[in-house]
Amino acid sequence: LIGVYTNRHGERWELQLKGSGRTPYSRNGDGRAVLRSSVREFLCSEAMHYLGIPTSRAASLVVSDDDVWRDQFYNGNIKKERGAIVLRLAKSWFRIGSLEILTHSGELDLLRRLLDFIIQEHFPSIAMSDPNRYLEFFSTVVSETANLIALWMSVGFAHGVCNTDNFSLLSITIDYGPFGFIDSYDPNFVPNTSDDERRYKIGNQASVGLFNLSKLLQALKPLLDPRQKQLASQILEGYGEHYYSRFTELFKTKLGLLGENENDNFLIAFLLKVSLLC
Repeated sequence: LIGVYTNRHGERWELQLKGSGRTPYSRNGDGRAVLRSSVREFLCSEAMHYLGIPTSRAASLVVSDDDVWRDQFYNGNIKKERGAIVLRLAKSWFRIGSLEILTHSGELDLLRRLLDFIIQEHFPSIAMSDPNRYLEFFSTVVSETANLIALWMSVGFAHGVCNTDNFSLLSITIDYGPFGFIDSYDPNFVPNTSDDERRYKIGNQASVGLFNLSKLLQALKPLLDPRQKQLASQILEGYGEHYYSRFTELFKTKLGLLGENENDNFLIAFLLKVSLLC
């Protein structure tokens, strides 16, 4: 993260470099990015924006003179590639993992301070004086995450690595890595060649979203009283209904279906199956 920019419309954007080198969070990686993946992120994030799907944006791409060594297909065939750096923007880069790590390490005071900052900056409908603000925050993230994944499915987008570090607290699409789009419906489609267990196949995205939200709830529990914990669990149980309602709405729009009909879901499922057989 290199700074925060407020444009002439009063919109606040956090500026981040991808591929500029090691940071304190690089672990054993080199912090670099190759031109191939950088171009993909630039193009896809802009495409997703114009498809109407909440996403980070790409502002610029700079090619580096540095050589970067990568095993593109994770098969032991390491090759030298041209490096690149993407300047990307988002309203916030905080992820579920940003809260999860604080709870795991017992830094509860910092967890509360960070969560209050996120709510104050990015959730203006939630009053900071509201004793249920963390519950309201969780409810919003649950419904917006369901909406985001339904949007992904409506355009056949597979993220590829749907862990808690890649799930935005603002429910936008971030961290384009081994993503892909399906040409015809295939619930087993996996864009990530290293995902041998098919954990993040496109047909699992909704379920993985629920798993990640359950991890968010675990991270928030130290800040909730017993009543709020019970209500939060009920909110999480409503995730599936949020998702399927939005999924159905989007696919009915694609098919031009008007009104309500008990056979709508059957028709959607039937047409997806036909696509799979084709």
